[in-house]
Amino acid sequence: MFRFAIFGAIIALLAAAPARAQQNAGAQAPGGPASLEMPADLPGVSGLEGQIVFGRSCASCHVYTGVSAQRAPEMPSLRKLSPETIYEVLNAGTMRVQGQGLTDEQKRSVAEYLAGRPVGSSDAGDAKNMTNHCSGDAAISGPLTGPSWNGWGAGSANTRFQPAAQAGLTAQQVPHLKLKWAFGFPGSSSVWGQPTVVAGHLFIGNDTGYVYSLNAASGCVYWSYKAQAAVRTAISVGPVQGQGTAKYALYFADLKANVYALDASTGKMLWTVHADDHPMVQITGAPALLAGRLYVPVATTEESVSSNDLYPCCSARGIVLALDANTGRQIWKTYTIPETPKPTKKNWNGMQLYAPAGGSVWTAPTVDLKSQTVYVGTGDAYTEPAADTTDAVLALDIKTGKIRWSFQGTENDVWLANCGPDAKTLACPEGVMGPDWDFGASAMLRTLPGGRRILVVPQKSGVVWAFDPDRNGALLWKTNLATKRPNPQGAIVFGGAADEQNAYIAITEGGMAALGLKDGKKKWFTPIVAPGMVGVTKGQAAAVTAIPGAAFVGGWDGKLHALSTTDGRILWEFETAREFPTVNGIKAKGGAMGGPGPVVAGGMLYVGSGYASFGTGPGNVLLAFAAE
Repeated sequence: MFRFAIFGAIIALLAAAPARAQQNAGAQAPGGPASLEMPADLPGVSGLEGQIVFGRSCASCHVYTGVSAQRAPEMPSLRKLSPETIYEVLNAGTMRVQGQGLTDEQKRSVAEYLAGRPVGSSDAGDAKNMTNHCSGDAAISGPLTGPSWNGWGAGSANTRFQPAAQAGLTAQQVPHLKLKWAFGFPGSSSVWGQPTVVAGHLFIGNDTGYVYSLNAASGCVYWSYKAQAAVRTAISVGPVQGQGTAKYALYFADLKANVYALDASTGKMLWTVHADDHPMVQITGAPALLAGRLYVPVATTEESVSSNDLYPCCSARGIVLALDANTGRQIWKTYTIPETPKPTKKNWNGMQLYAPAGGSVWTAPTVDLKSQTVYVGTGDAYTEPAADTTDAVLALDIKTGKIRWSFQGTENDVWLANCGPDAKTLACPEGVMGPDWDFGASAMLRTLPGGRRILVVPQKSGVVWAFDPDRNGALLWKTNLATKRPNPQGAIVFGGAADEQNAYIAITEGGMAALGLKDGKKKWFTPIVAPGMVGVTKGQAAAVTAIPGAAFVGGWDGKLHALSTTDGRILWEFETAREFPTVNGIKAKGGAMGGPGPVVAGGMLYVGSGYASFGTGPGNVLLAFAAE
């Protein structure tokens, strides 16, 4: 999942690595910092200082030199980012380890040099500074009734399917959707948060760390809260007890692996806990809320630091946490790789290395109260041999966290950034690197006609797997949607949607397929390929959302499509990669669409646009549509 979660937060950034990876032969890579000639026309308000710091600490990863392992965003991508995004990622995001070698002044100078303007005030995104404050009461006091989309998948089964009564939007109305309002996120480059709609309120987080409470009908703002790091998870809302006057709470997490509970009416923090003491943990998937418990997926950023010979790689493992939703108290904690990492060898700097590691949990758990099970998918291994719980679907006991059963989709998938035949450190696998085919999408739990249940889980390999959750994960069917071997970016990334009959899956080659839940057979496939774009950027990686008769998906080109679930014909499309006037007066534009999917509730369609590392790139806008 590295390219879109880590790399999508690396997104941004400068591998400000003071200790760049040595080559196998111990020589500097051709075109490395020593021989680099920086382009003279690069923008910069910090001038020479920012250029010098970038050339010394960042260019070896971000200026292409022909090394096949090169994977960091290059200069054209970096120059599209806001300075706030670059500065945030160096301080609290994916590149915080590399950023430790820079002073605060140096981080600012690099951010300003790349973006061409000063880093703005850290409170620029505060709702108090916006012009569209809501005049009504922000309180949520009564039962959570009415149309809603709560959490990542519109329910604990993560089907991403909205029934007609909740959607308030029919397939016949979809061609008549019109933009009603747009909301701009100050200083943002990626709209990573997915909207949650509950009781007439819309809650959303973003890459600057702000979480907003808006009026779902008008987009006016009630309040904001600043987390300690970027928020790329969906938000869940539920009742809370023992927290004073607070009756309902918001639950979410940030990229520094902090989990939060806020008063839904005021934005006041009720509690916060840190998921794990390991310095490289992060949370990119939405915590799942059900029956007073919060199930938290934990990933790691260790894939991104293998080239740093001053880092003791690799010891971080994926985690699932169960917390008491009222207090944040830990109920259980399960590492996806049960074995504790142990010392293995030392690198040429004398730094101790470790194993095993990997198995990140990138996205929202699926919770099954009937079988008392929590389902998660895991990512690749960082060390060899790969644990059999990497690239796997895990079923955890809901009471204890014990792994009941597991299924491995790809064996021996060991993958680290900046490892390749001509660029290696001793942290790199000795054998051939794996394909990086994580299970990066949430499992979808459905009941078929007749009562049989099915668990459908897409994998980055392009294979969609179906299991029997009531027979210890017995394999029911598998269907491969990839027409060629996927690269590490993956063929299916953030997941699909499932109604009573079909699963709807988008692929990065470009298009959407409908697979029958009963047997996995392809009902239809509609190509959706962006003209002029290449590789994975020509297709769709974002999550799919479905209502009766229609399925929605955004593309790396910034286009939002709605397809008929009956035959796959395109019902509607909208170009988001442009500028929009906003209700809060913030200058805003759309860009690439990756990660979260559209949200439908109460007759409106909501979608964020902007994903800095791929396709049409950065954006900072939330769009709201309704049928006319």
